[in-house]
Amino acid sequence: MSASDERESDLMQKIVSLCKRRGFVFQSSEIYGGLRSSYDYGPMGVELKRNLMNEWWTAMVHSREDVVGLDASIMMHSDVWRSSGHLASFSDPLVDCKVCGERFRADKAPRLTMGSDAPITLADKGRAKAAQQHAQDKLGVALERDGKTLLGATAGDRGYVCPNCGSTFLSDERQFQLMFRTTLGPVDPIGDVVKVVREAVEAGLDEAAIRERVDAVTAESAVYLRPETAQAMFVQFPNILQSTAMKVPFGVAQMGKSFRNEVTIEHFIFRSCEFEQMEMEYFVQPGQGPTWLDFWKRERLRWWQAIGLRSDNLRLREHGADELAHYSDGCFDVEYKFPWGWDELEGIASRTDYDLRAHGQGSGKKLGYFDPEATDPETGKKGWRYLPHVIEPAAGATRGLLAVLCDAYDEEPGDADGKGARTVLRLHPRLAPIKVGILPLVKRDGMPELAREIATEFFRQGVNAKYDEQHAIGRRYARHDEIGTPYCLTVDAQTLEDRTVTLRHRDDRRQERVKLDAAVEAVRQRLRS
Repeated sequence: MSASDERESDLMQKIVSLCKRRGFVFQSSEIYGGLRSSYDYGPMGVELKRNLMNEWWTAMVHSREDVVGLDASIMMHSDVWRSSGHLASFSDPLVDCKVCGERFRADKAPRLTMGSDAPITLADKGRAKAAQQHAQDKLGVALERDGKTLLGATAGDRGYVCPNCGSTFLSDERQFQLMFRTTLGPVDPIGDVVKVVREAVEAGLDEAAIRERVDAVTAESAVYLRPETAQAMFVQFPNILQSTAMKVPFGVAQMGKSFRNEVTIEHFIFRSCEFEQMEMEYFVQPGQGPTWLDFWKRERLRWWQAIGLRSDNLRLREHGADELAHYSDGCFDVEYKFPWGWDELEGIASRTDYDLRAHGQGSGKKLGYFDPEATDPETGKKGWRYLPHVIEPAAGATRGLLAVLCDAYDEEPGDADGKGARTVLRLHPRLAPIKVGILPLVKRDGMPELAREIATEFFRQGVNAKYDEQHAIGRRYARHDEIGTPYCLTVDAQTLEDRTVTLRHRDDRRQERVKLDAAVEAVRQRLRS
């Protein structure tokens, strides 16, 4: 591992440790050993995620006249996914490495030119020695060993290698279904499955025929957890149009949970099986897609900058022709420079009229739009009925939360004796879980009572404050720095004399005295800026 890789790994370890220590993210079901790829958001994490999603909703819905919201069911009719193409194509090519056992997606694996050297690197010398013996005994391949690296393999015609060890000795590709399937209804279909399998085996049917019969008996009650929030906005297009009288161009926004049975889960909460999305489908006239794609790619990049992500950690990347989905004629990713490198934070895609057309055909319903003022390009007359094209900005809320944590995390060195060193989350004040800490200097002389009165006033005005009297004042400041609290108000002896309090700023530790009666408004004013 290079020095750069070690620094990146160290940063992620520190962020994961901070998340647990300060109540941002916990491993799900931890007391039972945890559940792979499942996380719970603790007292600080739930506030940070809620604040991030509220900022998105404010920017995308409450600040625009041309966007309305939707909160759709997680489970939808199976024909939705059949029409959208998810049931037929929402799967990934899955491969097993015959050297290290890693299971991975072939389309995401590192690429090598055919015939080039393919060194295989294991975790340590012992594992490399065992892998060398395994290659000799099971694969019939003689490899040389140099420490923890095996030499002598070359890249084959597949063009990719194992992302874990670099091996070219791989299993055949298999399709892996990414959607979670369950059943809807009071009758458990397992009994019917057992019956069908028993009859098929007795009839001497092959595996493909047995599977076909099992699929038939489970199809009636099968439903899927949605792999994206987008499809409901297309399915509900006519109802939204009828109930709101919106005019093209307009958008429908939705936030919520989605589920994907990911082959590869990685980088903490970046890629997991259960995640939250913030998506908007913006319906436009045919031919106007490129204009609105350009608008929304710039607007979405600007928003991530506005909530505090540094510009040098953000970039727009245009998809190449070989990356585009079959229905898309253009796509950009807002990418963030995570500790492991650049990766997708949000996609802005032109989906053309694919979704409305597919659901119109699948349901037999008309999902078009009629504009009485527009001129029909075919007839030259006023009144144009068409299928709108769609621009889709689709952001990951959980990925966004991780990006915010990575961007805000900072360590300040102390003096020569180490004094003054601290860890601080420089969160945008509007994202911070707690906006202001209320701290009595000591737990006597009426300071706690006065501090609680201040906290109560903040609560009354809708500002999330935290009364905190545990430990010395320096430790309390450090605790609030680690959770990103932008301001702290300290009630001390001077407060009892002149009715002023100390207002401490998180980022530079600057302190100023403000009038007690003006303290709430002083903080509120800074939160609005």
